Amino acid sequence: MEQIKKLLVSIRLANEEVSLGELVSESKGIYFKYFPSFIERGIQISPFKLKLGAEIRQADALPFDGLFGVFADSMPDGWGRLLLDRALAEKGIRNANLSLLNRLAFVGSKGMGALTYRPEMEIEHLLRFEFELDAIASSSKQVLEGLESKVIDKLFALGGSSGGARPKILVAFNNITKEIIGSDQILPIGFEHWLIKFPSSNDSIDIANIEFSYYKMALDAGIEMSECRLFTGESNKQYFGTKRFDRVGKSCIHMHSAAGIMHDNFRQSNLDYGNLMDCAFKLENDVIAYEKILRLAAFNVFAHNRDDHSKNFSFLMNSDGIWRAAPAYDLTFSSSSHGMHSTMIAGESANPTKKNLIDLGRYFKVNNSKKIIDQVYNVVQNWRFYAEKSGVGKQSIKRIESVIVK
Repeated sequence: MEQIKKLLVSIRLANEEVSLGELVSESKGIYFKYFPSFIERGIQISPFKLKLGAEIRQADALPFDGLFGVFADSMPDGWGRLLLDRALAEKGIRNANLSLLNRLAFVGSKGMGALTYRPEMEIEHLLRFEFELDAIASSSKQVLEGLESKVIDKLFALGGSSGGARPKILVAFNNITKEIIGSDQILPIGFEHWLIKFPSSNDSIDIANIEFSYYKMALDAGIEMSECRLFTGESNKQYFGTKRFDRVGKSCIHMHSAAGIMHDNFRQSNLDYGNLMDCAFKLENDVIAYEKILRLAAFNVFAHNRDDHSKNFSFLMNSDGIWRAAPAYDLTFSSSSHGMHSTMIAGESANPTKKNLIDLGRYFKVNNSKKIIDQVYNVVQNWRFYAEKSGVGKQSIKRIESVIVK
């Protein structure tokens, strides 16, 4: 495959595609330069690590292999990377020959958030098709197990820009007709952008119901989340879905993960929720940001969501350059690969307690921190109520109850 040496980067602001700058690959690495016309707008797309300026920039080799975090956020990882590699392998293209700019070119205009990369490279596929969820789940399982799948191109079209380990698809959903089709930038009238997840090989059969119950708990705990629902296949199996918060109608919203905005290696992170609170305050310039992160930290502690790495927190920027914390996502019962919280709570990751949360709130002078922490704790103690209402199996209810209910 021919190696791409230059990519033009643009951002979609209020339905307008605005030229941002260009990425250039040379022997010594990857360089980026803002266009003067974009600098004049005064909008900071990555306010800590890639501030506006006329000079040519080069990112450090770590943590994103020489990419700035804002562009690394566009790169599919986990499931999305696996799909791209498998789709290209079926066409005789080895992933070892795929440069970072080539990978971004395959993302093109289909990535999460609002960035676009041109020239855009395509894998032939038909986006507007109907499909059945059980069939997609079965095909996803085959891909995870390394087996041949006859619909790899379709899977790539549906989920090739997504991140995370679990299989997922990006779809258009009509809440009136309940029709699900492959998504594109411009949707038919009545459709909205959604993401639907499928079980990985290690997940319990009711993983979707568990995550849905956590969604309901989180809402009652005062945490903002995008709308979620359970989708049902022909076999009556259920799959967890969430409405995308980086899409509103025809508009794309610029999204930046905590990992990307702070250049944190989320796989080997030393990040603390205090870092997230500081980052959120600098972006929002409002002490309410402290309360939102503290509330989320409390939920993850009490509900045993230990896969709380820095890719699982994001921030959104509107077309005027104003930032806010994104709705919470990927909240479910989970343990990290090492059994500890991926993000520390006041320096503690193995067994954080209310005391660590109180210390965190005290450090940032959150006046009502004890009230927030107690409210979240009391909601999580009602786990069985949310689980039974969401269709979680008895075995899973008991297993999770034994960990999170005190």
